[in-house]
Amino acid sequence: MGDNFGIHRGAAKKTAEPAEDRTQGQILSDFLAQLEDYSPTIPDPVTGHYLNSAGFESSDPRIVRLISIAAQKFISDVANDALQHCKTRTNSAPTSGHGSSKNQNQKSSKDRKYTLTMEDLQPALNDYGITVRKAHYFV
Repeated sequence: MGDNFGIHRGAAKKTAEPAEDRTQGQILSDFLAQLEDYSPTIPDPVTGHYLNSAGFESSDPRIVRLISIAAQKFISDVANDALQHCKTRTNSAPTSGHGSSKNQNQKSSKDRKYTLTMEDLQPALNDYGITVRKAHYFV
């Protein structure tokens, strides 16, 4: 029977249970089962290294995986916010097109590739309480 870390996983049922009938333990058990199969963008050894360097030790690999997923979510949110800042900045900038129609402008904005810059990343990180400043030798 293998080590299941003390979590009882009931037999798989053919019928779907209503969400109201499930207990918190069943929901957590299902989540942990899904967590074992998911591979996050940030590898577990990388997350484990940074957790160990911060003084955190865990014998349960699911905790490291959960922290990897939380870090992935945080990075994704920051990158998405930076993209939104970039889009608003580029849309508010005056265009130098000579008589360009609205359809051409919309088409070019869909096909446009964006670059992550500190100009866009700084306000996105400020929204999360992280202050980023240029080093004094770049000013």
